Amino acid sequence: MTSAMWTHLGQRAKVWPGRNWPLGATWSAESTNFAVYAPNATECWLCVFDDEDVETRHQLTEQSLGIWHGALPDIAPGTRYGYRVDGPWDPAQGFRFNPAKLLLDPYALATSGTIRPEPPLFGYDHADPTQRNEADSAPYTARSVVVDPSFDWQGDTPMRRRWRDTVIYELHVKGFTQLHDRVPEELRGTYAGLSSPAVVDYLRDLGVTAVELLPVHQYFSEPALLDRGTSNYWGYNTISYFSPDAGYAASDDRGQQVAEFKEMVRTLHAAGIEVILDVVYNHTAEGGPSGPTISFRGLDDRGFYKRVKPAVDTATGTTAYDDTYWDVTGCGNTVDTNDPLALRLILDSLRYWVTEMHVDGFRFDLMSALTRTGYDIDMNCRLLVAIGQDPVLRHVKLIAEPWDASMDGYLVGRMPPPWTEWNDQYRDEIRDFWRNHSPNVRTVATRLAGSSDLYADDGRSAYNSINFITAHDGFTARDLVTYEHKHNEANGEDNRDGTDNNRSWNLGHEGESDDPALVAVRRRQLANMMATLCLSNGVPMITAGDERGRTQRGNNNAYCQDNEISWVDWRPDDAWLDVYEITKAALRLRREHPALRQRHWFEGRPAIAGGPKDLAWIHPSGREMADDDWHDPNLRTIGMFVSGRPLRAPGRHGEQQVDKSFMLWFNADWLPTSLSLPENDWVQTGEVVLSTDFRLPVGTQVRAGDRIALGRRTVVVLREV
Repeated sequence: MTSAMWTHLGQRAKVWPGRNWPLGATWSAESTNFAVYAPNATECWLCVFDDEDVETRHQLTEQSLGIWHGALPDIAPGTRYGYRVDGPWDPAQGFRFNPAKLLLDPYALATSGTIRPEPPLFGYDHADPTQRNEADSAPYTARSVVVDPSFDWQGDTPMRRRWRDTVIYELHVKGFTQLHDRVPEELRGTYAGLSSPAVVDYLRDLGVTAVELLPVHQYFSEPALLDRGTSNYWGYNTISYFSPDAGYAASDDRGQQVAEFKEMVRTLHAAGIEVILDVVYNHTAEGGPSGPTISFRGLDDRGFYKRVKPAVDTATGTTAYDDTYWDVTGCGNTVDTNDPLALRLILDSLRYWVTEMHVDGFRFDLMSALTRTGYDIDMNCRLLVAIGQDPVLRHVKLIAEPWDASMDGYLVGRMPPPWTEWNDQYRDEIRDFWRNHSPNVRTVATRLAGSSDLYADDGRSAYNSINFITAHDGFTARDLVTYEHKHNEANGEDNRDGTDNNRSWNLGHEGESDDPALVAVRRRQLANMMATLCLSNGVPMITAGDERGRTQRGNNNAYCQDNEISWVDWRPDDAWLDVYEITKAALRLRREHPALRQRHWFEGRPAIAGGPKDLAWIHPSGREMADDDWHDPNLRTIGMFVSGRPLRAPGRHGEQQVDKSFMLWFNADWLPTSLSLPENDWVQTGEVVLSTDFRLPVGTQVRAGDRIALGRRTVVVLREV
């Protein structure tokens, strides 16, 4: 449709018709095309801002398929803009059109600006409840930005590292470098800082192959947090799914943040490090119905967000619409992925970050909220089917956080191939094992071997389990051995926030200690957990700083702590560098030995006629574990024999692969344990290649049949000689 009417011959329209695709602002030297979806709007204005923030409005008269569009000549990259949209004001029916609100473009490639009070505009008085008052106590005045997407990638191509060769490192862009003394001060806390030589060298030295960045899509903090002087540090409050957050840019925010992000990716790729984004498509920063209108709510509120189940009048058969958002995210709203345009936005965003920004994969926050057809979990929902069919997306790394805030949203082990999953059952079981809360070692062994109970039944592999001990949400690894209770007073919520199910153990004293003996035990316990994580079958994920003993002082929900509580402390005086060395050694063993990162499931039988079992579980007495042993509540030591002669899986060209064999001992007992190394026909000698037991240092030689003493709460890895 068009509402244009000529007044005289020879007239030229100030706004060219443009086209309804692609959505967003598409720049060219001739003109910039603008297209925004607002299907129930009656009028739409494109608002362009000059350097003095003076607004010029251009009415868009072209609309097709619910998309308002037009093109403007002489628009330079870096130009800021937004939309004002009019239409029905009927919140009870999900219509919140209000031209007094400047709206961000959902498809904007960059966002500029800050949060500040916005005066009434366009003739509407926000103080007058008879007009379009949305109880918006913290209006946002950020602007969308026109971006020239050209960039010299210098031959950068997708890395596509195999999952079994992947080691993930979860980090916050700002928090990882904000205190780093070897990063130039002006680059700390930025994309450029993350790709600085000191940081890249550290990641490579540790053995990381992929960084998983906490949300970098443009986000805004909730008004309630701002009111109490804090902010949403983690960034799980997205509003612009195409814009890299300008707050992490060392450069300007007029599109320069896009180039800086690309330069970071290019540098990390050159160092052999992939980039995975933590993405939050399940909800937005607009919160509940009384939250701020920033973008989606003012364009297509009724279509974009899920509503509670409508009430049906049985007498008349009519459905009463309810404007209350259906919330399974715990954040006020839930994006409706069953809506065609919401689904399109998510898919377009994912493809953009892969094709234009060269990222290698995604971790989906609260994935269960996105898998619902209507209100029920649906493994054949539109989003999963579309991603699985997409020629771009189906080949990138896809990680699900397989739960949401509802009781029915727990999906661990249920995501379809090729999805991988955060495996919280691994986290809980390994924590319990090392604090002596496991009822037996049966489930511990299952987690060490890749969680076949969760992933083998549908054809997936051990690498579909993303193993982790900690994540951004919860205690750090050091705090797991230092605190039994959360200490979240700094969050301003009277310590009510954050989980009470920490599965932690302070070893007899709450908080930090000056007792050398206690600190030594804590450091060994942390080293045990890190070694276990790195040597388990599956994909290890390390939370930034855990390998050097980062602490959050007992805060297990530091989402609003943009300060030293959350930032990585790079000073050596309080770093647990012995833990770093154990972590680095374990990752080196994993990298150098395919026997420790196998492609196929262990079968517990020989991979070659007359050979040893590919995996055997060994009792401390030197025999294989018997059925009764698996249920022995007093057994806290387990041996894991992994054969490398040969591996079950062939190499790339079909060749037989042969590696060293390994004997891994995990002793969570509070007493030393006497071990008998099993007599066998295949491995006669070995050496210690990793140890948290100072009595069995690296290089110690052993022979089959030897009896050795294994210190309490230790990990020792023997490699065939």
